[in-house]
Amino acid sequence: MSGRCTIAAAALAAAAVVGFAASALAQPVAIVGGKVYPVSGPPMENATILIDNGAIKEVGANVSIPAGATRIDAKGKWVTPGLIYAASGLGVVEIGAVPEANDASAKGDRSVAASFRVWEGLNSSTVLWEPARNEGVTSVVVAPGGRNLISGQAAIVDLSDGSRSDIVRRAPVAMFGQLGSAAGAGASARGELVQRFRELIGDVRAFASRRDAYEAGNSRDLSARRADLEAMIPVVEGRLPLVLAVDRAADIEMALDLASELNLKIAILGGAEAWKVSSRLASEKVAVLTGGLDNIPSSFASLGQRQENAGLLAKAGVPLAILGSPGEAFNVRNIRQEAGSAVAYGLGWDAALRAVTLTVAEQFGVADRVGSLQPGRDANVVVWSGDPFEFATVAEHVFVKGRAVKRPSRQDELTEKYKRLLKPQ
Repeated sequence: MSGRCTIAAAALAAAAVVGFAASALAQPVAIVGGKVYPVSGPPMENATILIDNGAIKEVGANVSIPAGATRIDAKGKWVTPGLIYAASGLGVVEIGAVPEANDASAKGDRSVAASFRVWEGLNSSTVLWEPARNEGVTSVVVAPGGRNLISGQAAIVDLSDGSRSDIVRRAPVAMFGQLGSAAGAGASARGELVQRFRELIGDVRAFASRRDAYEAGNSRDLSARRADLEAMIPVVEGRLPLVLAVDRAADIEMALDLASELNLKIAILGGAEAWKVSSRLASEKVAVLTGGLDNIPSSFASLGQRQENAGLLAKAGVPLAILGSPGEAFNVRNIRQEAGSAVAYGLGWDAALRAVTLTVAEQFGVADRVGSLQPGRDANVVVWSGDPFEFATVAEHVFVKGRAVKRPSRQDELTEKYKRLLKPQ
């Protein structure tokens, strides 16, 4: 087939998917006969999911399918909620090493960038969007990166088509920062880093309680800009969680101490050595967002990382979310392999599915809309050829808010192109 014909075929395929997506909202869709994993309850054999007007209307074995509904035969297939990536640069990082293609990190002032809203630079036209959702990822927490003490605010977005206002589900969902790198926070030692963190939280409270004096110029100098102090108020009031990137066990304990002392709601990002303090994390109900060890430790702080980390945390009762590398953009789609690796090293299968769906939704305040398959939830649904944590399994159908969104990505098109070029003539 000529290159021109191939491009035309790809365009027709994409048009067909878009056409189906439009019809999926115009009429009900019934996913029939699959093994359904609601996450919020036990699996259902030979069940049907009825989708209507972008939401799940019914789930069960005896669902009445209305006339005219589009049927998807899921016999022998596995059906789950769409996967959720808990801290990603997808949509704000195209090429990490190229500054003009990286909008994930703010410069900040004195290592504080709390007013930075990373989703305002979101680009849903990135070529990385489709490979992620073609592998069953339907939502991501787009999080700020960098090594600032406070790096900024995150949002949860759906991997659907449309403008920024169409795809941002909730913003902000968390403030992100770090307590693992003194140098990144403009300090020389961890003790100084802790002092700077305490000072910032104290100044936020002072600003919130004496705002009129601040505006009139009758207050002492504070450690951050007005906009950053303002953005931190929901954190100190407990309305917005603070996700802290830390790996070393001692640093995790330090973060827990500070959270207790300053009355903050926190979660741990990375947590390479979290297994060492799992009992305390569990007792204080602090979630850990972590992945498997898929490479050698990248720093001294993660030398104690082990592949059983996720399994040990779950066994201790720690709320667990699985991701790959924090801030990942290029390989968001690999989240299911990360979960599968965690299962191979002791994490229960059901716990792994929850760690890439409902637990993430709970931690970021959207569990009433996504993360499980229940009537009334938005129809973020994936039909798999088999176990989603097996390498050879394929996401055959992917729905975001009831729309079928799976179509050939640029990577797929390039693969086909080079297969043709390498084929013997």
